[in-house]
Amino acid sequence: MSKKNIFTDAFGHLYFLKRIIIFVLGLVSYRRFNGFNKLKISGTELLVDLPDSNVLFVSNHQTYFADVAAMYHAFCAMNNGYLNTIKNPIYLLNPKVDFYYVAAEETMNKGLMTKIFKLAGAVTVKRTWRAEGQNVNRMVDLTEVENIMKALDNGWVITFPQGTTAAFAQGRKGTAKLVKNQRPIVVPIKINGFRRAFDKKGLRVKVTGVRPTMEFKKPLDIDYDHDDAPTILNKIMVAIEQTEDFNLLHEYDLERKSQKEEEKSPLKL
Repeated sequence: MSKKNIFTDAFGHLYFLKRIIIFVLGLVSYRRFNGFNKLKISGTELLVDLPDSNVLFVSNHQTYFADVAAMYHAFCAMNNGYLNTIKNPIYLLNPKVDFYYVAAEETMNKGLMTKIFKLAGAVTVKRTWRAEGQNVNRMVDLTEVENIMKALDNGWVITFPQGTTAAFAQGRKGTAKLVKNQRPIVVPIKINGFRRAFDKKGLRVKVTGVRPTMEFKKPLDIDYDHDDAPTILNKIMVAIEQTEDFNLLHEYDLERKSQKEEEKSPLKL
């Protein structure tokens, strides 16, 4: 697979251009996370000793772009010795450039801003189950899988195993299969409050005074020789707190349904 060099990343993108893009987008988005709203970060001390490659971050997803933008801030700050804080944006002058994120191809081709954001490190994939608002059923493009593996071979990668911003959506098996085959260090991220603070695209501040949270957790304990893909996927979904066990609204609905059934029971006195 291709390797980066001192001038370009693994995909041939010029580092100096990536640095400019990350710096500009970082400045533009900074007040969204440390002004209008105050991003609370925890766990970045767990990232300090991670290797420079083959690290896969798995996260729940709440907006198209704000989630990733906030992660860029957290990684760049950590890369410059600022742990669990983004108060000093000087870290944008020395960004972490070997950082990639997996994104839907159709999302990243919708406008000039998204295409610029794409240059910062997007690895695009075509959804196999949905496209242009319609349900589809298509085969996985192996070239896209190879691109994700290339990114892992040359840096850190963030992916959203649910493939959607919908809360508690089912995780996609492809993420678990990638983990099984590539054997990366898997670091879960749990985010919250982004959906409330920003619009769905994550480009517009919807509410101010919110404290979105981003929690980096310890790497998952995975037995790559014996854990199968469903087991790995379950570990991921539990770690990012997206199983039904974490859905308080789901539990409330079940309780209300049970109460209504009891009330209708002919045996009730």
